[in-house]
Amino acid sequence: MGQRQYRERTDQEMPMTLAGTAAIRGRTAGSTAARVRRDPRLAVVAALYTVTQLVFAAPGRSLAWDESIYFSQVDPRSPAAFFSAPRSRGVTLLGAPVAAFTSDPLVLRTFLAVLSGLALFGAFAVWRRLVGPGTSALAALLFAGLWVTVEYGAQMMPNLWVAFGAVAATGFFLLAVREGPRRRYLAGLALAVGWVTLVRAPDGAWLALPLLGGVVLVRDWRRWRVAAAVIVGLAAGLAEWIAEAYARFGGVLERLADSDAIEGGLGFSWNVGNALRSADGPLLCRPCDVGYPPVAHIAWWPALPLLAVGGVAVAARAGRLAGALLPVVCALSLSASYLFLIPYAAPRFLLPAYALLALPVAGALAAGAQWVRRSPTPPRIAAAVVAGALLAGHWYVQGEILDRQIRSAKANVGEYRAVADALRRIGVRPPCLVAGDSQPIAYDAGCASSLRSNPRSDASEASGPEVVRAARDRAVAILVPPGGSAPSYAPGWQRRPLTGSAAVTGWSAYVPPAGVR
Repeated sequence: MGQRQYRERTDQEMPMTLAGTAAIRGRTAGSTAARVRRDPRLAVVAALYTVTQLVFAAPGRSLAWDESIYFSQVDPRSPAAFFSAPRSRGVTLLGAPVAAFTSDPLVLRTFLAVLSGLALFGAFAVWRRLVGPGTSALAALLFAGLWVTVEYGAQMMPNLWVAFGAVAATGFFLLAVREGPRRRYLAGLALAVGWVTLVRAPDGAWLALPLLGGVVLVRDWRRWRVAAAVIVGLAAGLAEWIAEAYARFGGVLERLADSDAIEGGLGFSWNVGNALRSADGPLLCRPCDVGYPPVAHIAWWPALPLLAVGGVAVAARAGRLAGALLPVVCALSLSASYLFLIPYAAPRFLLPAYALLALPVAGALAAGAQWVRRSPTPPRIAAAVVAGALLAGHWYVQGEILDRQIRSAKANVGEYRAVADALRRIGVRPPCLVAGDSQPIAYDAGCASSLRSNPRSDASEASGPEVVRAARDRAVAILVPPGGSAPSYAPGWQRRPLTGSAAVTGWSAYVPPAGVR
C-alpha cells in the first residue's frame, strides 16, 4: 500500500517537476537575455565611434569626388552627375533625408556620423546572443578603431555600409539556423542581404554565395526558409539595379560589360600587394605605384588573418567551429573580387572583411583574457601586458594615419571649393556646365559636369562640339589645371585666370566670347 501511494505521488509530481524545470529554464533564458540587452559596452563603443567622427572626420570637409556623384542624385539644388554602370543606387539613399532640406556638407556629415554609429551598434548587437555582449562589443571596438572605419563613417561611400550589412546578415543567419527560423531572424537576414545588394550589387552576390553554400553543405543548417530569406533579400536588392540596367545600359550583360571596361578589365589579377601598399593610404591607389608603408603602419594587416584563425581554433575547441568559420568565409568571399579580380586598390574596399574578421579576433582576445583571469601567474600577466601594449600601439598608429588622411582630404576638397568659388567670380553660375577634370568642382559650383564617367578609369566625357553647343543656353567654362593646355575644340574662347586664394594658383577657365549666348 505504501509503495503504491509513493508511485502515485511520484507520477503526479513528475509533470509538476518537469513544468517547474521548464519554467526555471525559461526564467534563466529570459534573465540572460535581459542582461545582454542591459549590457552597456556596445552602446559605449558606438557612442565613442560617433563622437570621434564628429570631432575629427566630419568638420571642414566638402564632398569628395565620388560623394558628389552620389549626393547629386538626390540633391534638388544641383544637376545630377553621370551615374556610371558599376555604381549602385543604395548609397544615394543615405543622403536623401539631408538633401530634402539642405546641401550643407557639415549637416550631411553629422547625420552620417550619427547614422553610422547606430549602424555599428545594430550590426554587432545581432551577435550578442551568439558570442556574448563583451565579445561583440570588443569586435565592434576593434573595427571602429581602424582609421579607415573612422574616415568613411561620415562619408557617402558604399563599402562601410556593406560591412555593417554583412555583419548583421551573418549574425541573423546563425541565429536562424541555431535557434530556429523565427520570423524576426528571417526578416533581419533578408533585410541585411537586401541592403548590402542595394548598396553594392556585386557585394550582395559575394555575400549570398557562402550563406547559401552553408545551407547546402552544413547538415544542421539545411533549412529552406533560411535559404529563401537570403534569396529574397538578394532579389529585392538587385531589382533596381536590373531595372536600371535595361533602362540605361541596354540590359544586364551590357551593364556588366560597361562595368568591366570602367574597372579596367575584370579578370584574375594578383592585387594583394596593391592592397597592402594602400593599407595606410592613398585613398585610391590607381595606378598603384606607391611604395609599401612603414612596417609599424601595416603590421596589423597580416596579423589580422592570423588572429582570426586563432579565434576559429578557440571556437572549435568549444564546439562552435561552423559558427566561427562563417564570418571568415564571408570575409574571404567579399574580399575576393578586390584582391584577385581588379588591378587597383583602395583601403575602403576591404572594410567588410575587416568587420567580419573582427568577430573571431575578438573571440581569441576574450579567450586570452579568460586564460589570464583563471590563473594570474607571472607569465600570463606578462602576456596580457604585452597584448595590451600592442593594442595601444596599434590604436596610436591608427590615429596618426587618420590625422594624415584627414588633413590630405581637407586640402583636396578645399581646392575643389576654392576653384568653384573662383568660377562664380568670373560669372559661371547656374544653369551652367563645367568641362574638364571637374566633377566635384562642378557640384560645388552648382553646375552640371561634362564627365560621363570617372576620369580615373576611362576618362569619358562629352565631346568638344557638345560642350560648345551647350554654351548657347547656359554658362560654360572649360577648366584647365596648372600646366594644362588650351582646349583645341573651342578656338576663340577667352582664357580667364582663376583667382581668390593660393589653392587656385595656376588654374584657368576658358569661356565663350561675350555675346555667344
